[in-house]
Amino acid sequence: MKIRPARKDEASIILQLIKDLAEYEKAPDEVKASEEEIIETIFADNPKVFCDLVEVDGDIAGMAIWFLNYSTWQGKHGIYLEDLYVKPEFRGRGFGKALLQHLASICNERGYGRFQWWVLDWNSPAIEFYRSLGAEAMSEWTVYRVSGLPLRRLGELPK
Repeated sequence: MKIRPARKDEASIILQLIKDLAEYEKAPDEVKASEEEIIETIFADNPKVFCDLVEVDGDIAGMAIWFLNYSTWQGKHGIYLEDLYVKPEFRGRGFGKALLQHLASICNERGYGRFQWWVLDWNSPAIEFYRSLGAEAMSEWTVYRVSGLPLRRLGELPK
């Protein structure tokens, strides 16, 4: 097993892993990304998002897609894990944990102050797994999102 940055020629594999994750999360129709958009974002000259893959004997077993965030209170960057996914046939072998350890080591090496992510409240196996690693639920925070038409309308309001 090795963890390595994804390559541009693997954009279709990344997109399929994203679709597989959406299927698992009971939201297969919500994936709108295209292979071209994966290439334009993850493999841009100055990317703002990154993808690491777990490779096992030449097969891609899973991925972590992440980007930097920032804590004003700490005055430091952190890592926000957007997607963590391990294919079903590779689960239970420590690859998800290895991806999390990999990202935690990046935080440690670069002096980042936080490593965080969201998890669906019904996903008890993931919640228990994260807790076993020392992760804490941020229950006092509520996530808000503006997207689609409300986002367009908000952006068009007079300033």
